Amino acid sequence: MSRKTLLPILIVILLVPGYFLASYLWPVDLGDKTVSVVVKSGDSFQRIADRLLEQNVVKSRAMLFVPARWRGIDKKLVPGRYDFTGTNSCRSVLDKLEHGDFLMVKLTVYEGAPIWKVASILSQRLEMDSADVVALNTDSAFLDTLGIPCLEGYLFPETYFIPWGTGVRRVISDMVAMHHQQTADIWPEDIINGLTPDEIIVMASIIEAEALVDDEKPKIASVYQNRIKKKMKLDADPTVMYGLGGLDRPLSRRDLRRDTPYNTYVRRGLPPTPINSPGLSAIKAALYPDSTDYLFFVADGTGHHRFSRTNAEHNRARYEIRNNSGQRAQ
Repeated sequence: MSRKTLLPILIVILLVPGYFLASYLWPVDLGDKTVSVVVKSGDSFQRIADRLLEQNVVKSRAMLFVPARWRGIDKKLVPGRYDFTGTNSCRSVLDKLEHGDFLMVKLTVYEGAPIWKVASILSQRLEMDSADVVALNTDSAFLDTLGIPCLEGYLFPETYFIPWGTGVRRVISDMVAMHHQQTADIWPEDIINGLTPDEIIVMASIIEAEALVDDEKPKIASVYQNRIKKKMKLDADPTVMYGLGGLDRPLSRRDLRRDTPYNTYVRRGLPPTPINSPGLSAIKAALYPDSTDYLFFVADGTGHHRFSRTNAEHNRARYEIRNNSGQRAQ
């Protein structure tokens, strides 16, 4: 073979691999735009590749398919939502798919959040239907699998990192599992006043709704435990508000007279379910209340409460707080 014939062949031999390598590594700049590609269970690699090409995340079909086959990525796609922004190449895209580097959504359930607030958070962060979350609160078959009487009170307040696209039942199950994990080692052999574990969660949710500072929770718990011992009604405003759909205004006298299962001004004992998601400090307070003879407390306007032993003391504290707040406002 002559030198003149060999030279073009050598050039082709060098250029072809170079061209494919360049196509494999060549970056495509999306700028500030974010392209989301959702891989569902059972999706073919061809379908995902088509989406990537249609959205201009990459330019070369061949440099997606051939390396994907070599690396086995086309047979082991991990479901999830994959977000692409800035510069991407066929190689970086395949690396992302191979490592299952899908979107993890951060969400926080705060202490004292009722179920409709949790549902709203899941709707906003994970694009779930909030009605589906609320409906599970009374789904007896689902609740039986979790070993709880309702979801309210058992969706543990915590910061979670959840893969986008996770089903609502899986997310809820993980939150309940977190509740069991966090409370596993705190239960005493004998619970004060003979309350059941589920009743302790109800009590904890009321404490959580009343207390603004952690160090008052055991004292507030003692008030409710003392009232239960004396067979007094709990007179807890947050339970009344919950029973009226979660009021965002002060209670009126008419509200306090409305008979709902959660009106502890009308009915004795604990309400039928928790009224929010209590944190660990509130649950511990319900289990280990302070030893006091207090029967009343009232917010003092500073985030704390005044505690009283008698109704006369309580009324006097309310009068003094009302007068002090009026003087501060002048």
